[in-house]
Amino acid sequence: MAGYISELGAENLIIGVSSPEYIYSEKIQSLIKEGKIQNVGSDQKYDIEKIISLKPDAIFTNYIASFDNAYQLLKNNGIQVIFLDEYMEQKPLEKTAYIKLFGELLGKQKQAADKYQEIEKNYNSLKQLASKAKQRPAVLANEMYGDVWYLPGGKTSVANYISDANAAYILKDNTEEKALTMSFEEVYAKSSGVQYWVNAGNHTSKKEMLGMNPFYGKLDVFNKGHIYVITGKEKQKANDFFESGVVRADLILKDYIKIFHPELLPDYQLTYMKELQ
Repeated sequence: MAGYISELGAENLIIGVSSPEYIYSEKIQSLIKEGKIQNVGSDQKYDIEKIISLKPDAIFTNYIASFDNAYQLLKNNGIQVIFLDEYMEQKPLEKTAYIKLFGELLGKQKQAADKYQEIEKNYNSLKQLASKAKQRPAVLANEMYGDVWYLPGGKTSVANYISDANAAYILKDNTEEKALTMSFEEVYAKSSGVQYWVNAGNHTSKKEMLGMNPFYGKLDVFNKGHIYVITGKEKQKANDFFESGVVRADLILKDYIKIFHPELLPDYQLTYMKELQ
């Protein structure tokens, strides 16, 4: 959510955040250092007394069922609890559109509407550019955790980005909006001819990746293709892909187009992604 607030230049309206170590914004981090933004706990446990003592007008959060008592306590103390589930949106521009809601809530309607229009315009012209590419390369996404590969369903935001960047995701015909679990063997069977592997976690090198999972070495794309991770803008635990990237659908699409069709954007340097060596 910090991404939307930063995009509107409204960082000074924040008085508390949870898990500050995951926030990428330099402005927010400096306000935390100056004591203008307080640390109010983590997504495991909020410091309710501290939150109440800060007297916020409202709290923006994703809904977590096990926190019902905490929400009630905050409401009893006159604090609005506003649930925002932007992470459930699977169409990139619909996720960006939440900036309009933040505009309403923060009194920056005009700025939010202008920002949305600008990103939408960029996105659509990039999509148009991608449609001119001669090839549609085959693409694999995500990685394994333990012995399970969590593959984005064919209607998830990752799949939508790949399709809008004019590439062929290996599960493009699937209709799920959530991740599917597959064994390595199942992914291996689907991945012949794959040239690009994207969103492959936050590994630092192919060697380190192989150390985590020796099976990866059996994939053609590991040996002959290109592997991209989402660590182009990462500082310790904070990753801007999950912050400004939530709003800037245009820049994420631009990254994917640069990856799949580098000839279309010869001078562009990747923003959120980088290739593993």
